[in-house]
Amino acid sequence: MIVRSKAPLRLGLAGGGTDIASYYRKFGGCVLNATIDMYAHCTLEPDDEKTVRFYAADINESAVYGVKETLPVNSNLPLHCGVYNRIMRDYPQENPRGLKITTYSDAPPGSGLGSSSTMVVAVIKAFEQYLNLPLGEYDVASMAYTVEREEIGLSGGKQDQYAATFGGFNFMEFYTDEKVIVNPLRLKRWIRNELEASIVLYYTGVSRESASIINAQIKSAQSNDAKRLESMHQIKEAASGMKEALLKGDFAGLCARLNEAWRAKKNAADSISNPFIDGIYNYVMENGALAAKISGAGGGGFMMVYCDPVNKPRLVKALKEKGGNIFNASFTEIGTQAWTIY
Repeated sequence: MIVRSKAPLRLGLAGGGTDIASYYRKFGGCVLNATIDMYAHCTLEPDDEKTVRFYAADINESAVYGVKETLPVNSNLPLHCGVYNRIMRDYPQENPRGLKITTYSDAPPGSGLGSSSTMVVAVIKAFEQYLNLPLGEYDVASMAYTVEREEIGLSGGKQDQYAATFGGFNFMEFYTDEKVIVNPLRLKRWIRNELEASIVLYYTGVSRESASIINAQIKSAQSNDAKRLESMHQIKEAASGMKEALLKGDFAGLCARLNEAWRAKKNAADSISNPFIDGIYNYVMENGALAAKISGAGGGGFMMVYCDPVNKPRLVKALKEKGGNIFNASFTEIGTQAWTIY
């Protein structure tokens, strides 16, 4: 028996940073995001050697352990070990058993598409299928958040785990009491088509470590710096405004909100942008873009560029001359999935 799973990566459209605990626990947060047809993949299969074997094929990292209840999360594959530990702790009736887990992601680490959190969701989903666990969507997302943020101790927000689990276009609300509500957006088909036709994903070639950037945002939420805190509030307001624009098909309003959100995000922490990122932003705006922002925490990774579809060939040509990789955004409506091969 072999179990496979996948979970979609996401584009953060607006509100990113307000899903960090230091902010939403004080003020409440909201995020608008959408999943795309790039995935984190997991294959889980029994191992007769009574060992626990992990292999991350995309980064060529592996680890082998004897079957036991707790694996070290300070290893070279902390996400894999963290999920294994949580499953074995929460479901002790499932005795530790030999297994092999192989994973890979369609996006590089540090892409700004939520790849780490999405991988955690994919591995949990594989275990859910393999052990027939009674986990709903909110259960999977909550477990993924707790494993990554609290048990492994990686800095970050809360949107990625819910985006990967639920899939589609979602407006997410994060309350001060830890409650999360995922509101699926029922977009008209023409709005979704226009958005896909208008977006270019440009990989800057700079994979950044998000933790330091997120820690700077955490300090902004905790500080008495009125300017920094006001920027965080503006980011949250932009998410609500962009949701309304998107539902109405108001693409001029969407572009305005996208640019407002990027300016506010840059003011929230110094490390979110840099001369290299600013240079790319100015370059795309000079070559037909109407709006642009770095996806994720900032500092590098994927830049989401919005343009008039008529100008898209010109923009793509200019970006190819600049170097880096270019992707079209194709949205997916389905969240994490798992299936069994006998």
